[in-house]
Amino acid sequence: DFLCISLVNGFIQLRYNLGDRTVILQTSQKVHASGNTWHSLKAGRVGNEGYLDLDGINITQKAGPGMNALDTHTDFFVGGVSSLNLVNSMAVENEPTSFTGCIREIVINNRELKLTATDPKGGANVGDCDGTVCGYTVCKNNGTCQLENSGFSCSCPQEWIGSTCEQSIHCSQNRCGSQALCIPQPALFSYICVCALGWSGKYCDSKIKFFIAKFIGNSYIKYTDPYYGKRDLQHSRISLNFTTNQTEGLMVWMGKGEDEDNDFLAIGLANGTLKVVINLGERISVPLIHSKYSTCCDERWHFVTVVQNQTCIKVYLDEELILFEDIDPHRKYTALNYGGICYFGGFEIGRKVNIVTEGLFQKEFIGKIKDVVLFQDSKKIQLMKAEGYNVYNGNYGN
Repeated sequence: DFLCISLVNGFIQLRYNLGDRTVILQTSQKVHASGNTWHSLKAGRVGNEGYLDLDGINITQKAGPGMNALDTHTDFFVGGVSSLNLVNSMAVENEPTSFTGCIREIVINNRELKLTATDPKGGANVGDCDGTVCGYTVCKNNGTCQLENSGFSCSCPQEWIGSTCEQSIHCSQNRCGSQALCIPQPALFSYICVCALGWSGKYCDSKIKFFIAKFIGNSYIKYTDPYYGKRDLQHSRISLNFTTNQTEGLMVWMGKGEDEDNDFLAIGLANGTLKVVINLGERISVPLIHSKYSTCCDERWHFVTVVQNQTCIKVYLDEELILFEDIDPHRKYTALNYGGICYFGGFEIGRKVNIVTEGLFQKEFIGKIKDVVLFQDSKKIQLMKAEGYNVYNGNYGN
């Protein structure tokens, strides 16, 4: 499999192969080699349907039957490759050559790549395109870069300070405690502290312990499974207890959640009903829609277990089997390669649930979770020893 964007005779060309055929899209307009004009390029695919957008002019390739997942296990190259032998003969029109020009602001699946000297794994023959110390986005938050004899300085908008306009004036004198995040509140001329896991209080200065995790929205726990390398990923299992009065919310996402092709197993609520979604390779979703099981939001404790035996999925709610389905009788994908990552309640601050899950779940979980067990482990996982923010002690009261 591959996906390649190249410049061919002045036109931008997108080529990708998902395993069964190579799809080719090409812009209708040329990129003129003046060297003074920046162009905006968006390219990608949804399933096996591709799209290419150059400066607002969009081209799509209608999807036909076939494979719809991109399985790539190589490094991501920008501007060229370390060896031309790495380039598939179908990925380019002619003999592969490296790009000559300037590239900036590369965003892959909503994450911007840092095109610096230290962040990439490697590279060669790459210089500073701007030619000055100001460069691109040196000054944050719409600050203006000004050249100085000693380097540069940033002229900051009214509500930002710091050498690169990186700090809100509302957080400049914040009292947020250990590992807490300061979130500016411009409308109130103030800030709020978002506490790291194990801390609470207005300024996150009170140490806490809990065995029941209370999620209040904009909360998450990210747990790294220390036994992932020893797991039998064709036979996975997760169980937990939860309570909530909400009809929507993501409780569990077993998976890295970095791009659309990551395997995952997800448990949450949708329209007051327990919903399970699993992807073993090509985003196969298994929603629970039985109205008789829409009692999940009554503020009582409920016990849910999801068992994956290759492509056979069993879901238990309060120890009653409510779903038993073979999601792929052809056994094309049989393992849950979730990367050893489990999210509870949501994702990192700033990552919206409806965006990361592409609409499978609408919002963060509000409620309590306890007694989480992975696979056939004899011990519950210790949520307190994970990482996370905005999670509180749910041991007592509401």
